Amino acid sequence: MPGAPWRLTAALSPRPVVRVAGVDAYGHALNAYSGHRRVDGEEPGQPWAVYLAGADRRFRLLCFDLDAKTAGRAAAAARDADVLCGLLHDVGLDAVVCESGPTGGRHVWTALAESVDAETVATLARLARHVCPSLDLSPLSNAVTGCVRPPGAPHRAGGRSTVLSGALDALTNPTGTAEQVRRLVEALAQLVDDAEPAHDLDPHRPLPLDEHARLYLPGPRRELPAVSAAALREDAASGDASAVLWRVLIGAAAARWHHADVAALVEDSPGLEHVRTYRDRGDRRPRSRVDAARVLRRQWDKAVKHVASAPRQIGDDPTFDARADAIAAHVRGVQARADASAGRWTTGGGPADRRVLDVLCILALQALSGAVEADTRRLALLAGVGRETARTALLRLSADGWIAQAQEAAGPHGAHWTISPDPVIHTPADTGRSQADPRPAGAGAAERSALLATLTTRAGDATHDLFTLGPGLGHHAGNTYARTTTEPQDLDELAALTGDSPESTARTLDRLVSAGVLVRSRQGWRRHRTDHRTAAARRLDVDGRLDERARRYRIERELWAWWQAEEAWMRAPRRPGAKHRPGRGQLALLPDAGTHAYGPHPRRADGRLDWHEARRIVEQERQGQAHRRRVDEPDPWSAERIA
Repeated sequence: MPGAPWRLTAALSPRPVVRVAGVDAYGHALNAYSGHRRVDGEEPGQPWAVYLAGADRRFRLLCFDLDAKTAGRAAAAARDADVLCGLLHDVGLDAVVCESGPTGGRHVWTALAESVDAETVATLARLARHVCPSLDLSPLSNAVTGCVRPPGAPHRAGGRSTVLSGALDALTNPTGTAEQVRRLVEALAQLVDDAEPAHDLDPHRPLPLDEHARLYLPGPRRELPAVSAAALREDAASGDASAVLWRVLIGAAAARWHHADVAALVEDSPGLEHVRTYRDRGDRRPRSRVDAARVLRRQWDKAVKHVASAPRQIGDDPTFDARADAIAAHVRGVQARADASAGRWTTGGGPADRRVLDVLCILALQALSGAVEADTRRLALLAGVGRETARTALLRLSADGWIAQAQEAAGPHGAHWTISPDPVIHTPADTGRSQADPRPAGAGAAERSALLATLTTRAGDATHDLFTLGPGLGHHAGNTYARTTTEPQDLDELAALTGDSPESTARTLDRLVSAGVLVRSRQGWRRHRTDHRTAAARRLDVDGRLDERARRYRIERELWAWWQAEEAWMRAPRRPGAKHRPGRGQLALLPDAGTHAYGPHPRRADGRLDWHEARRIVEQERQGQAHRRRVDEPDPWSAERIA
């Protein structure tokens, strides 16, 4: 019926005006809504869009705009619309689904009888985007300008927004509540956390070892979670001592403790009874110091591996959600600033700089801290660049104000870096909320999980032998590949994502197509359904470069740790009657300062350190460990319950 879409617009619009598309010199409608028209005036002759929030910046309408810019994406938009409709239905919100125009995009509408604050809606949009990749964040992320064409409004390419399901009365007579929206956010948060990857940034890279050859998780040391702290004080002798020990160890590993930190508590902590004694029928009998050390080392390594692979945060810290929300907002701000300065990352050392910045953001999200310890070798391995490249990238990022050095490297510890010039991370204030607008439970943790998954996936896609320098395609090609998907993307979209010019982006894409890792079609560029990077790396004779670099850096790191232990021993005061230092593999439960898993550092006949012999020993040990992992040792912690 003529005029019906305009009357519908007047009935549901939260503001007395709508935005109207501009026109070019030929009278064709543009995809830019620069004009305004009062809803009580005449119907515009070109497309219009209704605001989702009122003048008070509180949302009265929610519309999930699912893009289908190419024919291949229409199915993805329809699939995402079904997912959102199911989620809306589960929380009791009525959904109206429209086909937005001739390309097959979808608009999923729901109306609210109670307004919702902008921060909650922006969180909703970000979490929904993680679950439904075709979602355009813009309308739901800006309470001032966010708008969408309503049902029945014309499309600039022809046709109109057509209702596919749902009743329009649900939009003109809304029943949705703020509580239902919060439940929707919580449901999405659960989905995002369930989808959080359970692997490290590089699944082929082993966990680091401390100076006593025990595994640990990098990051700043924190207090034990409440559950683990309680287990440490629990009278384990009267119950299942091994289960109590496990609760202590997984909490300590998650809090970035080292093996020596736990070993120092063995003598006096009731919860570590399983280390001191073993059950013999109905009694507990003391272990020898050798056996106690063996039990603690074995169970500690299991705990570190478990925490590193677990998809969930260990512990029940009631402050975790707020702290996760704060670090997620901080990293999101850094990433938004970096995306807005896209040209900074396309020439010279820029591609490597962006990778290093992204890795620092990942480490900050993992540690829930804006300041993270990161030595150049570790950064190099995670970013897929050389250590000298990582070092110069840190200097450039620091000079340009992207990061700042919070603490210099000292001894075995790398330098601490803070992302963004402001080292203080503030918990987001609730200034825009009323008492009726509490933060949805789990939203902060889910925002962190979503960001972590996005950045980790992107870093992993860019970090490959194929994208090394020399015969490889280079860092910028890797960064470009990391921003492609298995769905076609056009040149303008990819140029905007990479920050490069369309001409330069086209050349990079052509190189990726020639290498066999991308496919070009009429709709644009896309990846193969299966990963072709390794095959391309073999053709360029660069396969195995990153593994070799990782092996070399691990040896260099162990040699440095061995020297640090030797230096500590030389400077430590000698105890009267002290025996010789323990040899290789003879560490005590709590090693003295200066002891090392490899024993005393080898020396030449003149007493000077023998670096050549030390390297030979470390390389020999590494080769033996690799052989045992391949042949002799099934994974001991994935199936074995702690005895």
